[in-house]
Amino acid sequence: MLIRNVVLAPGGDAVDVQTVCGEIAEVGSAQSTTRPIEGDVLDGEGAALLPSFVDNHLHLTQWAASLTRIDVSGADSAMDLVDILARSNERHGHGILRAQGFRDALWSDAPHKDILQNALPGRPVAVTSMDLHTLWLSPALLADLGMDHPTGVLRDHECMEGLNALEKLTNIDHSDRDTLAATAELARRGITAVTDFEYADNRAVWGRRIEHAAPAVDIHFAVWREWLEHELVLGARTGDAIAEHVALGPLKVMFDGSLNTRTACCHDPYPGGSSTGVLLETPEDLVALMERARTGGILPAIHAIGDRANSLALDAFERVGCGGRIEHAQQLVPADVPRFTALGVSASVQPQHAVSDRDVADELWDGRGSIAYPYRSLHRAGARLLFGSDAPVSPPSPLDAIADAVWRTDDERPPWQSDEALPLDVAIAAACGGRASIELGMPADVVLLAEHPAGLSNHDLRALPVLATVRAGAVTFGGPPT
Repeated sequence: MLIRNVVLAPGGDAVDVQTVCGEIAEVGSAQSTTRPIEGDVLDGEGAALLPSFVDNHLHLTQWAASLTRIDVSGADSAMDLVDILARSNERHGHGILRAQGFRDALWSDAPHKDILQNALPGRPVAVTSMDLHTLWLSPALLADLGMDHPTGVLRDHECMEGLNALEKLTNIDHSDRDTLAATAELARRGITAVTDFEYADNRAVWGRRIEHAAPAVDIHFAVWREWLEHELVLGARTGDAIAEHVALGPLKVMFDGSLNTRTACCHDPYPGGSSTGVLLETPEDLVALMERARTGGILPAIHAIGDRANSLALDAFERVGCGGRIEHAQQLVPADVPRFTALGVSASVQPQHAVSDRDVADELWDGRGSIAYPYRSLHRAGARLLFGSDAPVSPPSPLDAIADAVWRTDDERPPWQSDEALPLDVAIAAACGGRASIELGMPADVVLLAEHPAGLSNHDLRALPVLATVRAGAVTFGGPPT
């Protein structure tokens, strides 16, 4: 493919970029490329060409499904949420009523199955929290699932198991179709690759899907502990392809809970009590899991949000002696910041969480010696930053992630903890899988933006149009090549 008339840096001259066999083969002044044109021609008309975006952390099936669920993110209490459901009930047929996006950390009342039963008698209802760590089920749906639970509010591991049980009630063909269609939407947003952390037998799931169609983005699927032994028996290693555009990703381990559920494991107790959160694995079991994965060449990706969980996760990386990733790294004691670089551990972070969680973080984590969402601190210490969305927790919108990392606000309020804001070039590289610029020999995964992000305001950066997305030298989104 020849990509004509694009700029690679703000204020730079227009160039042509030739791709061959899925790689950048030549970059030269406009109309001066020396190679014969191979494949299609895409005219950039002076737009900016950047490395494409990579979403390093999402839950693809959950995000695809969330696009048709009732949005309850605006609910400020359990009773307010059920009022939203009651108003939407008749428009959603007679099957399971699904809703998404509540935050109950600061509610004055608590979710409970009886509240759903009183508002929607006999209706199967499942409401998933914003952070995917809480699943609120009605008595009717609990009965359908064969579950007996005192409150109907499932947290952390129980939530994951409940979501997996719900997935078994869905129509697989419809779910696969919706998920593959969602990959086209990701391409529309300039994304060419994702790490899919869906809680499932992801080898089987994606092996089934690719029999119907290829995803519009490259999929690196996580393996959870329940399916680790099967991957090891197969001799699979992180990065091994199971089909074109689909490969094995990291081992996912949930080590602690979340901020909004007050289960992120911290050194200091949460306000109003003695709880410091929870560890979902013992440190010894975490080390054993990581060792088992390392022997087979599968890199660990450890979910750690609270500062104590991050300290212990870094201890585990040090004991095992392997690199990998910590997912979220939302709260760190200063002494742990340089350990990421020293141990070769990437910080896989979600900048949209920093602005959406600011009120809860101020309420629950204020006055501590740790740093919340410490992106600039990690960058200064030399850590590798990888951006993701955690969709459906936040939308998979890389431009929003970049803006949130740089501006640390998504509304009219002043920047939140502005000392941790990132320089624009660092944020762009983190959103592009660590790639800072278009270079010869790099994969021909690029995105065409209406203009270069440099110099744009917070608002204008978020609204910057994506004109085309190219994966391995082939257009996955944009107008027809000319």
